[in-house]
Amino acid sequence: MQLTSKQNIASALALASCSLLNQQVSAAEATPANDDWKVDAAIMYYGEQDRVQAAEAIGNVQKAFGETSLLDMKIVVDSLTGASASGAVAQDESQTFTRPSGDGQYTVSSGETPLDDTFHDTRVQLSANWQEVLNQDWTGNVGVYGSKEFDYLSMGINAGLERSFNKNNTTVSLSGAFSNDVVDPVGGRPVAMSQMVFRGNYASDADYQAAFDQTRLAGDDTKQTSDIMFGVTQIINRNWLMQANYGLSSVSGYMTDPYKILSEVDANGQTQAYRYENRPDSRLKHSVFLLTKGALDSGVVDFSYRYSTDDWDIQSHTLETHYRYYFSPSIYGQLHLRYYQQQAAEFYRPFLMSGDAIPEYASADYRIGDMTAYTIGLKFGQRLSGGHELSYRIEYYQQNPENNGTQLPGQLQNYDLFPAVKAIVAQVSYSF
Repeated sequence: MQLTSKQNIASALALASCSLLNQQVSAAEATPANDDWKVDAAIMYYGEQDRVQAAEAIGNVQKAFGETSLLDMKIVVDSLTGASASGAVAQDESQTFTRPSGDGQYTVSSGETPLDDTFHDTRVQLSANWQEVLNQDWTGNVGVYGSKEFDYLSMGINAGLERSFNKNNTTVSLSGAFSNDVVDPVGGRPVAMSQMVFRGNYASDADYQAAFDQTRLAGDDTKQTSDIMFGVTQIINRNWLMQANYGLSSVSGYMTDPYKILSEVDANGQTQAYRYENRPDSRLKHSVFLLTKGALDSGVVDFSYRYSTDDWDIQSHTLETHYRYYFSPSIYGQLHLRYYQQQAAEFYRPFLMSGDAIPEYASADYRIGDMTAYTIGLKFGQRLSGGHELSYRIEYYQQNPENNGTQLPGQLQNYDLFPAVKAIVAQVSYSF
């Protein structure tokens, strides 16, 4: 399966979720009574038009121990199938690509965006978090998680502290997390910027296998991520509160997507070769998040803004709002709107020009290119007897990749090299 794609699909699956503050508030409201269990279950579907399809099952269990301790456990199982953009450009004639395993090929028709149909995997994620009220002012939490899929293993820990003062009207928090990921791609990790080889160019299977092996590195690789976040929440009055967060994330290790490629084209836009991408092995990211949330006469509304920047030169802005309206004490509807704008990474290139020096870093993955995206969603929920709740959510999500100013040679001007990606997100949840 495709690593970067999978991470972005996971992000897309979460687009309709509330902000960090909403999650914290919801968790507080949902805290079970002493010695009670609370169980939440959900099934989610994410489907891109003619591309990736994902189904996800989520289970969450909370158990209170007295009035000061809470155990929260979660399991997520998802399955992905379909096709994802490989990074190659469309051409006047059909194109044939070697599969990542080196075993077999696939062909894309003329004029079509090359999609890699090897995108498929099943992931299982487990996490547990323990929250402890230390005294009337201090609350702490600690957690662990693990995630496993066919070619990727992630293990992590997290911890945090909250301090309330000013008659509990102000809360400051400090939290951190560390994860270690093991990357073991199908077919091995490609040699950075090496050329894709084809079985038809070699006299025997042995010769082809030897050439393919020359484009691969032995063994797996790792990636480490360290995150820290500082937050302040302030109650303005009985109806409104505000939150501000600053986050710092440092990533080091293998961050190249081993399944992404770039087309190398001549002055006529004709593909001469395909090369495997390469990305830097470190990334430092800063983010600022602002949110205000208020209780209205018949509902709840929130507005948030997030700014993110990193040393890959990717900058993004996110505007988001939720408005929940109560038709009755037990039935509500919720509107969700989100807008996202992103500036491309400094090493993003839609393609390479034949004859130019091969750069050290390059990727044609549109997910790190210039883009805008938006989400429109509706959610309906009903509180049932016994404290249970049933909810339904449907959302439309669209990414609009954009040219970062690259001049398109020859036949490439005839094709949409930056097609929109459209998706539907649907979810059914039940709390009991």
